[in-house]
Amino acid sequence: MQPDLFAQPYPETPGTYNVSTSIQAAASMQPKASRLRGLCLDAIIDYGDMTPDETAAFLGLDKLSIRPRFSELKAMGEIVDTGERRSNDSGKKAIVWAISTHN
Repeated sequence: MQPDLFAQPYPETPGTYNVSTSIQAAASMQPKASRLRGLCLDAIIDYGDMTPDETAAFLGLDKLSIRPRFSELKAMGEIVDTGERRSNDSGKKAIVWAISTHN
């Protein structure tokens, strides 16, 4: 029997749409997601409020692997929207996130 990669519900595991490519992508991130979320939190704690893309650049990681971690962290109540917006490389505005004070 194959182990259930998604034994824990979202946001503890990467989210997925019910499409094979999305399921495969989430499964490939499953072993890394928790560690990446921790790196994102540490970056914000140590260096201040950031957008996901700023965090990815700071960590030297692909923004496509970091952006979903911010959605998970928000769903977990670990980060909050500061109300500030900063431009990404694309010129589009992005939310600046801060550590939640609920802890």
